Amino acid sequence: MNRELPKGPYAVSWSGGKDSALSLWRAWSSVGAPAALLTLFIEDGSRSRSHGLRPDVLAAQADAMGVPLAVASTSWQDYEMHFTAMLRELQRERGIQAMVFGDIDLEPHREWCQRVCANVGIACVHPLWLDAREALLDEFLAAGFATRLVAVQDGKLDPRLLGRVIDAELIGEFRKAGIDLCGENGEYHSVVTDGPCFRQPVRLKAGAQVLRDGYWFLDFERE
Repeated sequence: MNRELPKGPYAVSWSGGKDSALSLWRAWSSVGAPAALLTLFIEDGSRSRSHGLRPDVLAAQADAMGVPLAVASTSWQDYEMHFTAMLRELQRERGIQAMVFGDIDLEPHREWCQRVCANVGIACVHPLWLDAREALLDEFLAAGFATRLVAVQDGKLDPRLLGRVIDAELIGEFRKAGIDLCGENGEYHSVVTDGPCFRQPVRLKAGAQVLRDGYWFLDFERE
């Protein structure tokens, strides 16, 4: 299992949430800033595939870090094809030799990541792999990251928690609900608004709550 980056440019699979942010920060602290962030959107380009974030929110995150954002739009059916095409483009245009992912212990995800990276001929790196949940959250908060809940799985967490900042109190709510503390099973998604790699905070305006595909989403916009 590869947790360490090889020398050379790398990119980060970017959801906009805490796990991709902590993975990025571990890589950044080790070898410097990434060459790019990679995010895939739904077919019409209006939302990110993973966290349902607007393009302007993801662009604001990338701007705050001074890192280019590479994007493509796709259906789930064609996701692998478009993801692979974007990896090849980043390899060709930015010389990336590795891709960083934020998975913690989902083996099917890891196997998929390894396969697509191997097909392109770049390293597949999982900096958080098999680390303890509490330790990851402690590290994330101690590093100075700020993040808010953008989605909760219907029936797993109360949608009234949407918009809350992840802190010790909210982690206590996760414990009460009996979910994975990091939301590794999809119980919740987050959006990072500040951190040690941000030159300035991302300011977001909260909109309506919407139930979509079994999740309650909070529609954040860039202020």
